[in-house]
Amino acid sequence: MPWLVLHATVLPMNDPLAVLEDHGLAIEGDAIVDLAPSEELQQRYPNAETIWDARGRLLLPGSICAHTHIYGLFARGMAIPGPPPRDFPDILRRLWWPLDQALDQEAVRLSAWVMAADAIRKGTTTLIDHHASPNALEGSLDLLAEVLGQAGLRAVLAYEITDRYGPEKAQAALEENLRFYRRVQEERPYGDRVRALVGLHASMTLSEETLRQVRRATPEEAGFHIHVAEHPDDEYDSLYRTGFRVVERLHNHGLLGPNTIVAHAVHVDAREMRLLAETGTWVSHQPRSNMNNGVGVAQVESMMRLGVRVALGTDGFPHAMWEELRFAFLLPKVHHLDPRQMPGDVAFEMLYRTNVALASRLFGRPVGVLRPGAVADFILVDYPAPTPLTPENLPWHILYGFHEAMVTDTVVAGRALMRDSRLLTIDEAAVLDAARAKAPEVWARYRALVEAGQA
Repeated sequence: MPWLVLHATVLPMNDPLAVLEDHGLAIEGDAIVDLAPSEELQQRYPNAETIWDARGRLLLPGSICAHTHIYGLFARGMAIPGPPPRDFPDILRRLWWPLDQALDQEAVRLSAWVMAADAIRKGTTTLIDHHASPNALEGSLDLLAEVLGQAGLRAVLAYEITDRYGPEKAQAALEENLRFYRRVQEERPYGDRVRALVGLHASMTLSEETLRQVRRATPEEAGFHIHVAEHPDDEYDSLYRTGFRVVERLHNHGLLGPNTIVAHAVHVDAREMRLLAETGTWVSHQPRSNMNNGVGVAQVESMMRLGVRVALGTDGFPHAMWEELRFAFLLPKVHHLDPRQMPGDVAFEMLYRTNVALASRLFGRPVGVLRPGAVADFILVDYPAPTPLTPENLPWHILYGFHEAMVTDTVVAGRALMRDSRLLTIDEAAVLDAARAKAPEVWARYRALVEAGQA
C-alpha cells in the first residue's frame, strides 16, 4: 500500500521544468508510483498507510554528488606542520598522503557517519565516493557501505589504486575494488542503494604496468573513477613518461567510457576534451576544491559545448550541492572578468541534468527526478519564494535563494532519514562526540608521519 506526501509545491526537475502547486507523491517500496494534485492522490489512495502534510513546502529530488572523499573528514581543523604548502603537489605530499596513512578502521567508520549526517542534513541523497586508507585497506569499502547503508543513503564506492606505496599495496587496492565490485554485483548485500566503480588515484602515481594490470583484471562492463589533470604536474608527468597527455594515456589503456568518471580535468586540452566527449566519459567539476587548492579554473563551458558530460561534485567539502552550484556559476565570471560567462541555466544543467543522468546510469533506474518509476529520493525545502517561482526562473531562484539550511526532510528509497530537521537514522551527537575524541589520535599519527618524512 502506498504512502503519500501531500500539499507540496513539487519541482519534478524533469525536462521541461515544472512548478506544480499543491501536488504530492505516492510512494510504494523504494519507488514513486504516482505524482498528481493532492486531492486526486487522496481519492486514488484512500487507504494510504501514511500521509505527510508538506504544508506548502517545496518538494524536489535529493541532490547527487558526483565526486567526494568521505575519508577527508579528519582534515577539518587539522594544522599542517611548517610553512603553508606552496602548490597542489605540496598539499598532496604534506596533507592528503600522510593523512590517508594515518587512518585506521575506526577513523574510516567515523568519517562515514559524520559525512553521512552532513549529506542528509544538506539534502544530498547520493554520494559517489573515492576512498583511500592504505593502512586500513582490506574491507574498507564494505565498512563504508555498511555505515552508509545504515544511514540510508545511496552510494557509489571505489578505492584508489596507486603505486605510491609499492606494488603490493597497489595489488591489494585492485583486489579490494574487484572483491567489492563482484560482491555488490552478485550478492547485493546492500540492496539497490550501493554500486561500485574501480578507483584509480591519478596518472602521475600510476605506472604503465599497473594500468595494464588494472585493465586486464577489471570486468569489461565496470567503470573507473580517477583524478585527471587537477594540476599541470599530472600532464607533465604523463608526457615525460609516455609521450601522451593524461586523457590520451587513459584512452590508450581502455579506461575511458560511459561508466567512467574523471574528476577535475582542469588542465586538459582540446584534443583531450574531444576524447572525453567521443568516449562518453563523465567529468566531475569541483570549483570549491579547485579554488582552495589554487589549481586553476576548468574550461567547463568549452567541454560542454564539445559534448563532454560535466557533472558536479564536492571533492570532500561539505555536501552542500547548491553551494557548489553557486561557485560553479560565479567562478568563471571572476576568472574571465565577464558576467556573461557560465549562464545560470548552463550551471543548473550540471546538477540537475548531468548528475541525474550519471546516477541513473550507475544505478540502472531513474535517480534524481520525480516521476512514476523513479526512485523515491526527495527532500522538502522551506523556501518562501519572495517573488513568483516559475519554470522559467527556477534555476535563478536556486542560485540566488536556496540554502541547505532550508532542507527540513530527506527521504531515500522511500525511507525517511530526516523529518522536520531531526535525523532519524544517525545519533548525530554521539557520532560527533566520537569523531572529536578520535581526531587527536589521527592527528598525532599524521604529524608523526610528516616528521618522519614518510609523506
